[in-house]
Amino acid sequence: MAASIDPLVVGRVVGDVVDVFVPTVKMSVYFGTKHVTSGCTIKPSMAASPPNVLIAGHSDTLYTLVMTDPDAPSPSEPSMREWVHWIVTDIPGGNSVSRASEIGAGRELLAYVGPRPPVGIHRFIFVLFEQKQALRSAEQPISRANFSTRLFSRHYGLGLPVATVYFNAQKEPANRRR
Repeated sequence: MAASIDPLVVGRVVGDVVDVFVPTVKMSVYFGTKHVTSGCTIKPSMAASPPNVLIAGHSDTLYTLVMTDPDAPSPSEPSMREWVHWIVTDIPGGNSVSRASEIGAGRELLAYVGPRPPVGIHRFIFVLFEQKQALRSAEQPISRANFSTRLFSRHYGLGLPVATVYFNAQKEPANRRR
């Protein structure tokens, strides 16, 4: 399993957003037909709508998904680290999540906002936690800026992640957006 963490270490996901962990659940993220693999590049226009996130696991186990950008507003000066893009709680294992509140596979705590990096190459990180119980009392963060995945996890007793994947994106030239 250690080999599957290496891209997260190289990409500074481990350290900047999460602590060292051992992946125990398979999570696949797709924007259309594009499969997200750690360190791949995805255009912001391709990620404007929520991705389809497939989560393995037992149907009686609940999960929380957090999508965050630790490089906001600029990788060289991330004064808004982390900018939270999406939070879905109470996802039953063995389900897919895209528009959670519409399909009943989880509770969208914070609506999806696609990547809009103003400058530089940003990392967009999906972190999956296994819940110990339903998070019915979970509240939406006050602000998307200066979110902390670690503090969120501690506050709700989520522990270490069970899966993580990230992609890179940068601002697209106005005449090249597709």
